[in-house]
Amino acid sequence: MPTWGEFAAAAQPLGAKARERLHGRVAYLGTVRADGSPRVHPVTPIVGMDELFVFMEPTSPKGHDLRRDPRYQLHVGVEDTNGGGGELYVRGSAQFVEDAATRDRAVAACTYRPAERYIVFVLGVDEAMLTTYAEAGPVRDRWPSAKAKT
Repeated sequence: MPTWGEFAAAAQPLGAKARERLHGRVAYLGTVRADGSPRVHPVTPIVGMDELFVFMEPTSPKGHDLRRDPRYQLHVGVEDTNGGGGELYVRGSAQFVEDAATRDRAVAACTYRPAERYIVFVLGVDEAMLTTYAEAGPVRDRWPSAKAKT
């Protein structure tokens, strides 16, 4: 699975725009419940050290979901009713972080001080899309491109 850094390097300038949309913002993390139904949670994604991280309480249902089924979707919505900033969608697989070095990288990249009890996941990137809104209609920048998928 591609890392955030691999995605950002392969998809310039989309990677830079995506980082900007995520930085310091609340996003919604979609996971899969044990019964197969979707679950959505607010999170503060962290982009740093060429990786995408999310911290959470160790008892969080989203953590249980990701340990059982690592598939996720991440969505950052528009800033206003005019579509300000556009909306970002990222999809991939999450990996539970067990080693101190990776956790230290996540803490160093964090815009807040995560509690010691928090667990952390690294989110790999299979797909990303930024939709911006213009007078002529929506403009979509995708990675991999729709042409690459066919």
